[in-house]
Parts: sequence; C-alpha cells; structure tokens
Amino acid sequence: MALVAVVGASGSGKSTLLNILSGLDTPSAGRVHVAGHDVTSMGRRERVDYQRHVVGFVWQQTARNLLPYLTAAENVTLPLAVARARPAVRRERVAELLGLLGIGHCADRRPGELSGGEQQRVALAVALANRPAVLLADEPTGELDEATSAEVFGYVRRLNAELGVTVLIVTHDELVSEHVDRTVAIRDGRTASEVLRRTEVDEHGAERVVAEEYAVLDRVGRLQLPGDFVGALGLRERVRLALERDHIGVWPANRETSSDGSADA
Repeated sequence: MALVAVVGASGSGKSTLLNILSGLDTPSAGRVHVAGHDVTSMGRRERVDYQRHVVGFVWQQTARNLLPYLTAAENVTLPLAVARARPAVRRERVAELLGLLGIGHCADRRPGELSGGEQQRVALAVALANRPAVLLADEPTGELDEATSAEVFGYVRRLNAELGVTVLIVTHDELVSEHVDRTVAIRDGRTASEVLRRTEVDEHGAERVVAEEYAVLDRVGRLQLPGDFVGALGLRERVRLALERDHIGVWPANRETSSDGSADA
C-alpha cells in the first residue's frame, strides 16, 4: 500500500521505467516483478490480463486517458465491460469511484465539459475500475495549476489509503515528490538515491515527518551521490575517501583529512 514518487531529469529513464512496469514495453535485459507477476516472461494473453487487472495507468495528457465521445460514467464503465463484469457490478463500481473522487455530479458529462482536474479524476477512476493492485501515473498533475494539482494529489492519497492500492507516480512536481512515503531519484537510467519518510510522535503528542535520504549501492559497490550533495561540496572527478569504524568519509580531492577524520580546507 505504498505511495512512491519517481523523480529525475528529462531523459533519465522515468517514463521508460513506467512503460516497462505497465507491460507496454519489454526490457532488453533484467527481470521485472510487479505484484507477484514476472512481467518479462509474459505471453500475449497473460500480458493483456495483467494490463486489465493488475495495473492501472494514467497519462499526463488528459486526451490520452478518456474517449471524448463518452461521458465520465461511460469512460469508467468501458474497462469493466471489456473485462465482462456484470451490469450491476459495473453500475456499483462506477458510482463508488466517482463518489470517492468527488465527481459524482460529472457522471453524464463528456470530457470536453470537464475541467482539467475533473478529467484527471475521471482518468483515475478509469485506471482503478478493475481493482488493480498497482496504479501507475506518468506526470498526472503536469498540465494542472498548483491548486488543482494539490487537489488531484489529495485524491490520489485518498485512493492509496482507502482502496489499499499501491501508487507509483513519475513527477517533477515538488508538491507530490515531497509528500509521499518514498521518493526514488533516477540518474542516467539507474536508481541513484531514495528518500524514505515516516511520521513520529514526540513526548508531547505532536507529530513530525522525518525524511532520511539513502544512496543506492549496486552489486559491484557503485553508488551515485545526490546532486545537491555534490554541488554543495564542490565534488568533481575524484574525491578523497576514509574508512572509519562505522562510516565512510568523502571529501573533495583538494582537502586534507586530519587524523580524527575531519576535513581541513
């Protein structure tokens, strides 16, 4: 039931990762497992079933998510009809999702009659119609203003909490990336760092969010330092390393380290 954001510069591999997880693209190497399914070894029929029932997908461009000649309710009904759900089940599920997303009043409206935020909420309902285990969203708030973006993300959090669906969002939106359980940064096609957030309660009962940043160590011992760390210390080309009892020290190559492990300019 995680809520995860994937961030990174343009061309770093974020959308490619999402396309692979959704079964739209096939990786040239490696293994991909989603909700207990080995995406890389699926046959055509299994892949279709996977895309219908295991993952839901929301695009950034609202026009890609909805059929313009169908109403909001009809758009949400479509994946249920394709999955051959009974008419009564379709009606119940459509009403549940539109109500949960606060757009029950939009049921009989076509996409052209909806605001951008309403369109994205209908798109979320379409993606969740067949009760997927994982919701994948590619910049779902990228075309929305700040207030509408916050509103849509609030509904994403609600879906995550109330429906128990795992949500993976590719985003450049700081509002999103800083308010999820886990933020994964990608650089040059590799996972570079992760930020994990948790809520702690102090002795006075006050809550605070604690965020801890981790670098990802690959199988051969390589790691990518966060870009803001590198910039703050002026790290370039080579760095000095020191192995301490319980940590590794990293300094710019033009600084000397003293016997106690501290750095001297």
